[in-house]
Amino acid sequence: MGSRVLAPLLLELLGCWASVSAQAGATPVVTEGLNATEAAAATHKPSPSPRTLGASKAPELSSGPRPTPVTDVAALCVCDLSAAQCDVNCCCDPDCSSVDFSVFSACSVPVVMGDSQFCSQKAAIYSLNLTADPPQRVFKLIDQINPSIFCIHISNYKPALSFTNPEVPNESNFDQFIRASDGFTVNTDSDVSFTATLDAPHAARYEYGVPLQIANASSGLFLRFPSPLTSSLCTDSSPAAFLVSQAVECSRRIDIEHCEEIEALSMAYYSSPAILRVPNSSTQVPITIQSITIRSLNKTLTQLEDPDILWPALIAAGQERICNNVVLENNTKPVPLSGNPGYVVGLPLAAGFQPQKGSGIIQTTNRYGQFTILQSTTEQDCLASEGPRTPILFGYNMQSGCRLRLTGAIPCQLLAQKVQGLLRGQGFPDYVASFGNTRVQDVQDWVPVHFITHLSNMKGSCQLPVALSIEVKWTKYGSLLNPQARIVNVTAQLISSQVPEPHPGDERTIVVSTAVTFVDVSAPAEAGFRARPSINARLPFNFFFPFV
Repeated sequence: MGSRVLAPLLLELLGCWASVSAQAGATPVVTEGLNATEAAAATHKPSPSPRTLGASKAPELSSGPRPTPVTDVAALCVCDLSAAQCDVNCCCDPDCSSVDFSVFSACSVPVVMGDSQFCSQKAAIYSLNLTADPPQRVFKLIDQINPSIFCIHISNYKPALSFTNPEVPNESNFDQFIRASDGFTVNTDSDVSFTATLDAPHAARYEYGVPLQIANASSGLFLRFPSPLTSSLCTDSSPAAFLVSQAVECSRRIDIEHCEEIEALSMAYYSSPAILRVPNSSTQVPITIQSITIRSLNKTLTQLEDPDILWPALIAAGQERICNNVVLENNTKPVPLSGNPGYVVGLPLAAGFQPQKGSGIIQTTNRYGQFTILQSTTEQDCLASEGPRTPILFGYNMQSGCRLRLTGAIPCQLLAQKVQGLLRGQGFPDYVASFGNTRVQDVQDWVPVHFITHLSNMKGSCQLPVALSIEVKWTKYGSLLNPQARIVNVTAQLISSQVPEPHPGDERTIVVSTAVTFVDVSAPAEAGFRARPSINARLPFNFFFPFV
């Protein structure tokens, strides 16, 4: 009899003990809506699968239970930063005494309160009574009423006041975390495609930062450009975002024998995709090539007239093999202009030269170095100031010069070449753009520079260039309300003078000068009016009957 009664009781106690011991080392779990009675009943309920008493469990990595949240504003002190030490001006610090209060200037935290969204809450107010001897801290605990009608009356979920303890993966539960998180992959292309699919815009218009969709399914869903990922090496999976300007630089390792097979090196990779006008639509916007600039092996730049697509080609240059027509850059900076369309006062003249008849205009990349004159220096020595140049700015009349000392040490002919090169500079232009935005392929819109040389009629003397006069004629073009400056003629005159050759030991000084003059040749505007309208109407013959 006794054994039959004790057996169920012993099993129940063993099950209770096994359940409690198993939960003692585990992370406590907060269950919403479980009262104290239900919790007690659940604790004494026998476990569905009781464990053996001697079974051991692998220890779990856990940060441990977090401290109990402090909700009493009288016990809160946000300025108490030092343990067992009084913090300056911290009136709620329990480590501070009246001696410390005597050196306080004010309370750094005068009011301590909880969440302001509650309808009614406690507030601890701290102040100092410096007139008392010794100075004292004044503490008040008041009830504050929230005047807003949208407030929290009571919070019945106490665990919301603190963070739950996170579950740390270990050897036993790692597979469980993997199954719960849909897995992961280390493939870069898959990651980008998966992320791009999630971020795909479904609205009727593009928003800031949204990737641009394209219609070419073979190239992916979005317009992509090369960019560095985790290193300086290029990855071709970076999408272009709407209204986001990007300028990146990366390097690429290529096999020169297979350069024709790499898509990212071809112009068609960037120009063939068609951008969707709005997300998920059928209206396409093609990418047009405005200009193509070829960079040679010696770093010179040449802009092509025909913007047709060029394909990478492996060519032989002597004993070396070169991959030609490889895309090196997308245009990251706008083309600098001196006006749009007319010249703007203060901007440099756009100039260049034509290497052969029928070709386009070639310009230097530095627009402030396309048309320059001699720059005056403090030394005023022509032979010492050969390098510095200053650009010709539209609308500014300019004059510069230097002094040339003549001695018998330098022959006249060599000195004349030296001075002429000093006045002209390196790369004196052959053409000047008529407008500030004239394209280099539109040769008919470029004004030739007429270079005239004036020599002295006397023979037997030293002919030295002493002056360079540049005259720029311009006119107002277009509407009277918004006229545009247009250059119509440029003339450069090199003036030489006869200088007697100095004798050995003698020394003479002459002045070498450069002048730039802008002349407005606009015809005076005449107000024009239309002719008065003439009435050409024929009346019937009996219009005035019976008066006539």
